[in-house]
Amino acid sequence: MTPAESDIPTGRVGEITEALIRAGLIAVLVVVCARIFSPFLDLVTWGLILAIALYPLNRRLARRLGGHQGWAATLLVLLGLLLVGVPTVLLGSSFADQVHDLYVAFENNELSIRPPPESVASWPIVGERLHVVWSGLASDLPAYVAANQEQLRGLARSALGAAAGTAGSVLLFLASLVVAGIIMAYGEAGNRALDRIFCRMVDPLRGPRLQRLSTATVRSVATGVVGVAFIQALLLGLGFMVAGVPAPGILALLVLLFAIVQLPVLLVSLPIIAYIWWAGDGSTTLNVAVTVYLIVAGLADNVLKPMLLGRGVDVPMPVVLIGALGGMVMSGIIGLFVGAVVLSVGYEVFMAWVGRPATEGADGPAGTHDGPSAAG
Repeated sequence: MTPAESDIPTGRVGEITEALIRAGLIAVLVVVCARIFSPFLDLVTWGLILAIALYPLNRRLARRLGGHQGWAATLLVLLGLLLVGVPTVLLGSSFADQVHDLYVAFENNELSIRPPPESVASWPIVGERLHVVWSGLASDLPAYVAANQEQLRGLARSALGAAAGTAGSVLLFLASLVVAGIIMAYGEAGNRALDRIFCRMVDPLRGPRLQRLSTATVRSVATGVVGVAFIQALLLGLGFMVAGVPAPGILALLVLLFAIVQLPVLLVSLPIIAYIWWAGDGSTTLNVAVTVYLIVAGLADNVLKPMLLGRGVDVPMPVVLIGALGGMVMSGIIGLFVGAVVLSVGYEVFMAWVGRPATEGADGPAGTHDGPSAAG
C-alpha cells in the first residue's frame, strides 16, 4: 500500500467507490433514455414550439368555452389540421397531376417550349448561353433531353428527393400539431413544471425571469419570422393567382421557404414579373398594377419584421434575429427557435453578470438585485 492510499480511511474509500458507481449508473441511464427518446426529439420539440406559440390563443378560447383548456386545444388542433392539411393534400394532388401530364406529353413528343426573344441574348453575363440553351429546347426538345440525359436524371432525383423531404416535413408538422394540442390541454401544469425546472437550474430569483424570456422569444420568432413569411407567401400567392402565373401554390411555397431562411423574396417575385411582361397575356394597365403589387408585397417584410420580431422580449431584436439565423444554419427550421432562445438566454445571463455589483460574493446576490433589463 502506498503512503497516499494509507492516508485515506477505509470508510472514505468505500464512500468514493459508491459515489462513482452511482454516477456511472446515472450516466448510463441518461444515455439510454436519450437514445430511446431521440426518434421523437424533433416531434416533441416542434410540438413544444407550437404549444408555446399558440397557448395565448388557447387560453382566450378556453375562457369562451367555460375554462375547458382541453376542448380549446382540441378545437385549435382540428382547425390547424383543416387549414394546413387540406390545402397541402390539394396542392400535392395538383402537383402530381401536373407531373403526370408533363410525363405523358414528353412520352408522346407533345411537349413544346416557346422560342426565346432575341433580346435574351443581350442580357449581361448569362444572356448568350441562356439563349443557346433555350433555343435548343424550343427547336428539338427530345434531342436535347437525349443528349443531356444523365444531367436531367440527376436533377429529377434531386427534385424527387426534395419533394419527399417536403412531404415528410408536412407530415411531421401535422403530427407536431397534435402533440401541441396535448401539451396545451395541460398548459397550467406544464407551466408550473417549467418554472420549477428553471428555478432548479438557476435560482428562485432569476429562474422565472429566464422562463418568461424563453417563452417570449419563441413567440417572437413565431410571429416575426414564420408569421411574416406566411403573410408574404399569402400576399404573393394571391398576386400570382391574379396574374395567371402557372403553379401559384408552388411559387407561394417557395416564397415561404425563402422568407423563413431570410433570403429576399424578390428573388422569386422579380422573375415572375419578367415572365408576366414577356408572356404579354394581360393589358399594360393590369401588368403595371400586378408589378407594383408584387414589388410591395416582396418588400413587406422590411416593415413587418421590425414591428413583430423582438416584440415583448427583453433583449434587442438583433440578438433574437442572429440567434434564429445561426440556429437555423446549424439545425434547420427547429434551430430557428432553439438558437433564438439559447442566444437570448445567454445574452440575458451575461448582461446580468456584467451588471452584478462588485461587492456580491459567493454568499449570493446583495439585496434583491436581479441584473439590468436587457431592453433598457
